[in-house]
Amino acid sequence: MTREARPDTTQLRVARLTKAHGLKGAIKIELYTDDPARRFVPGAVFTLQVPTTSPWHGKTLELAELRWYNSHPVAFFKGVNDRTTAETLIKAILWIDQDVSQETDEEDAWFDHQLVGLAVVRDGAVVGRVTRVEHLPAQDLLHVETESGEVLVPFVKAIVPAVDISAGTLTVTPPAGLFEELPDADDAPDQTSSR
Repeated sequence: MTREARPDTTQLRVARLTKAHGLKGAIKIELYTDDPARRFVPGAVFTLQVPTTSPWHGKTLELAELRWYNSHPVAFFKGVNDRTTAETLIKAILWIDQDVSQETDEEDAWFDHQLVGLAVVRDGAVVGRVTRVEHLPAQDLLHVETESGEVLVPFVKAIVPAVDISAGTLTVTPPAGLFEELPDADDAPDQTSSR
């Protein structure tokens, strides 16, 4: 789903709805923000990323309340008053509009427009450029255009240890085979000896 933001804003992914909680429409959420107290205030409106077949496609949700149960955040939304309705929202990703003039103060948080275009550096050499950021439930993926084609790089600290917006670079430490073809086991030199 394409999320259209106003020209002076960008979309910021802040949470994923994971599981219905109780009978009154509450939903457990997985937070993607370090500042839930600022993002999840009553009246906050979220754009939904859901499949086009979902009855929620193209709609927004307004937060009524965020509560914590056993250190897990649980959200209550206006118009979601029972468990059956809550279950239709499971796996939805919540987005908010963010003014692009406001810098995010969250550690290790970047807007898509800040990442797209960055040079991808491996062992001191530029190996490609970020062309797109794809947001999936488990993790984000960076689409990196290289000389040999597009590479999908999981945007996790183990593989992308450093992002330097001011320098225009993103450092990668990928596992073997992510940016290059590994030789097949059949191509390996024969280690057996015959008599």
